[in-house]
Amino acid sequence: MSMRLMECLATTPVLAELFSDESVLRAMLDFEAALARAEARVGIIPKDAADTIKALAKPGSFDVPALAVAAFRAGTPAIPLVKALTDQVRKTNADAARFVHWGATSQDVMDSAMSLLLKRAEPILISDLFRLENALKAVSERHKNSVMVGRTLLQPAPPVTLGLKAAGWLGSVRGGRHRLQNGLDDAAVLQFGGASGTLASLGDRATAVIEALSVELGLKAPSAGPWHTQRDQLATMVCACGVLTGSLGKMARDVSLLMQNEVGEASEPGSEGRGGSSTMPHKRNPTACSLTLAAAYRMPGLVASFLSAMVQEHERGVGGLQAEWPVVVATVQLTGVAVASMAEVAEGLSVDTEKMRVNIEITNGLIFAERAMMLLGPKLGRDVAHKILEGAARRSVHEGRNLAAVLADIPDVTAHLSAADLKELETPEQYLGSAEAFRTALMTEPGPKNNDNDDKEQ
Repeated sequence: MSMRLMECLATTPVLAELFSDESVLRAMLDFEAALARAEARVGIIPKDAADTIKALAKPGSFDVPALAVAAFRAGTPAIPLVKALTDQVRKTNADAARFVHWGATSQDVMDSAMSLLLKRAEPILISDLFRLENALKAVSERHKNSVMVGRTLLQPAPPVTLGLKAAGWLGSVRGGRHRLQNGLDDAAVLQFGGASGTLASLGDRATAVIEALSVELGLKAPSAGPWHTQRDQLATMVCACGVLTGSLGKMARDVSLLMQNEVGEASEPGSEGRGGSSTMPHKRNPTACSLTLAAAYRMPGLVASFLSAMVQEHERGVGGLQAEWPVVVATVQLTGVAVASMAEVAEGLSVDTEKMRVNIEITNGLIFAERAMMLLGPKLGRDVAHKILEGAARRSVHEGRNLAAVLADIPDVTAHLSAADLKELETPEQYLGSAEAFRTALMTEPGPKNNDNDDKEQ
């Protein structure tokens, strides 16, 4: 495992391993080996040279700390890596050494290596997202009738169901998954353009090499040539990470608030070594929510950094690429830790339906003031009904009485609402509106969106 103490709360073990020094180095060397094989396939370099380069492009043969120090001087890890690989090949086959990195440029190595890493990250992220979605479906279905206080501006509002709340989380997460999958798919693209993005060094065989190299690496060939300073597909992926992590942060915020002792309606799963305090043995802290919220706090700045770095000059930019690598890695790892954390929360969420009912009752019926106003509005007019309910609400708070009891003392109310009406007023199940219809709609996986323009003649 390659997790470092300074980053241990900002990634998962599997993503830490994916973006470890050895894994990143392997991706760069995979590009060099694949390039040699592709060029041998189309007859640009000798096959024995490609075989030698492939055989020696192994991470264990390289001094990573030395490469990192050299990269600081060179402005890119690709330059010292190519030099070290050439030296390795030369020791075995001097002629083959001439063909290392043939026709490529440093950015081709860096961008293609990142594309490989993103392609390898996709199944990790998507697997945890499906875990989360399946868990949220189960929570929503199990608690479709679990009534709880709705909360607006952190204050009590008309009732909702936990099933609807969980379905809302699900809908947002599912949309984020679709955007992320599309973003990662678009970002897994080969970069191969040579010095100025023309591959002039390969003459009329450039396209053939691109096709062969994309097959070797399992990456899509670029649809319209190299994209050295066109960073839109990576930007889309980074933005998708930002939106998804924000959605997960919203879920984490909700759960952590529900865990407060004063609320006590739901909580994260607890276990040995999880959620405790170094000084307070009674604590059950929202650990997974904390990690998710930390990711959500950091993500907007990272997304902004990437978007700023898109403004790259001409055919090859100054500083933009160097800014991107750590930003892309951080966005993917933060997304990963947020997804994995909330999957764990959803799978082990503890729910106290009795406390939900208690929290409804301690509002003394005030959360049903809107319902009373809507019943009286057609009889008295909305403005008059609203004024009556405002006064009744103040009396309810001041006197510590239920709203229905206060309303029963007001002649303008009892003239239009019977004792049975007032008794039913504070029954939460009777004022859920379209909660179940909305929940059901959110639980359904939407089909692909049709683009009307696709059916029109161009």
